[in-house]
Amino acid sequence: MAVIEMVDRISQAMDSNFYSAGVFIDLSKAFNTLDHKILLQKLEYDGVRGIALQCFASYLENRQQYVDFCGVQSRYLRINTGVPQGSILGSLLFLLYINDITNATNKLHLILLADDTNIFFPT
Repeated sequence: MAVIEMVDRISQAMDSNFYSAGVFIDLSKAFNTLDHKILLQKLEYDGVRGIALQCFASYLENRQQYVDFCGVQSRYLRINTGVPQGSILGSLLFLLYINDITNATNKLHLILLADDTNIFFPT
């Protein structure tokens, strides 16, 4: 859907004899940088409360990771930020975290798809 919307925006600009300037952003390590406290506040603001919010908090807290290379394991490290990339909820939680970026301007059109953001400005 994001690609269709992007092509549609460019086509509309061309049909009106305008140019469309675009910036394409792929956020590096985006899923790993989400602040859990801010994410939970945004979920609550969006109407997730009570037991549902507690479930999300439980999903995010006390996560650990380690590396296993050729049978040798590193020590466990606690994860204090981010959402599990590749998980069912990872992309959804990331989008909920950044979706208010579209309110930053009324002059640009932003298309969000997980950690990829396209910014268009018709000229």
